[in-house]
Amino acid sequence: MDTIAPAWLWAFFVASVIVALFVDFVVLKKQGAHEVRVKEALNWSLVWVALSFAFNGLFWWAVAQDHGTAVANTRAMEFLTGYLIEKSLAVDNIFVFLMIFTYFAVPPAYQKRVLMIGIIGAIVLRTGMILVGSWLIAHFHWILYLFGAFLVLTGVKMWWAAGQEPDLQGNPALKLLKRVMPVSQGFDGERFFTVQRGRRIATPLLMVVALVGITDVIFAVDSIPAIFAITTDPFIVLTSNIFAILGLRAMYFLLAAVATKFHLLSYGLAVILVFIGTKMLLIDVVKIPVLVSLGVVVAVLAVTMVWSVRTAPRIPSRSSVERG
Repeated sequence: MDTIAPAWLWAFFVASVIVALFVDFVVLKKQGAHEVRVKEALNWSLVWVALSFAFNGLFWWAVAQDHGTAVANTRAMEFLTGYLIEKSLAVDNIFVFLMIFTYFAVPPAYQKRVLMIGIIGAIVLRTGMILVGSWLIAHFHWILYLFGAFLVLTGVKMWWAAGQEPDLQGNPALKLLKRVMPVSQGFDGERFFTVQRGRRIATPLLMVVALVGITDVIFAVDSIPAIFAITTDPFIVLTSNIFAILGLRAMYFLLAAVATKFHLLSYGLAVILVFIGTKMLLIDVVKIPVLVSLGVVVAVLAVTMVWSVRTAPRIPSRSSVERG
């Protein structure tokens, strides 16, 4: 697996992720179970975005030292595009998390720990998937066409499913979990297991963690091939993916407060997937510049979000409800 990143930058990246997770866990333990407010979520989101951009700046500098500024500009743009794509697709993932938390009536104070565990699982899972995917692409170039076709089909499916409420009750993963895992009727704080009638059984919180993990596996199958359409460098694919995931918890609480305002976002994500899949299918025919890909992604997201806000369903004011 060829990569443009020097060995010391790989080591720095791994150390940065470990430190970031350690700090996050320390803060999580110090704060204890509490509901994350919008202001706190916004501040943490800005911190994670700033760290991602700072890392991209360091990556640009490292590449520029060895290969010149022209190559560094291209590689840094690939990181930025991959990061933005992963962040965008994570939004759809977040809406599913919101549905899971709502279905199980998870208290807001307990949601933070579930998401933190989900993020660690996602980092381990996606690292393995990206490294395997990079090896496969390096040895079997035709796999890019399979990825491209898969993304186009996924985009079309997402377009038709947009606006429809997922049926969590009929979810096969949930049915399987209920069969193999006896679950208590209520929560026991942030514990995953409790004792009832002398028997140790799972709490609904463990069920939620399992579903969040399964959901991320499903979304990873969609999102990881999307970044391979931008670059096949495993370092850029991995780092842009992981940095996008690190800010997922803060972004969840931020978007959960304004979820109804972005009701058309799934349509925009569908268009992005179809575009990226088409780009991958044409990779040996037409080389679409990274800057063009970034422009398309930004433009589609901007139009979709602005249009969502303008057409968002209005919530009746308290005074109008009282008059009615």
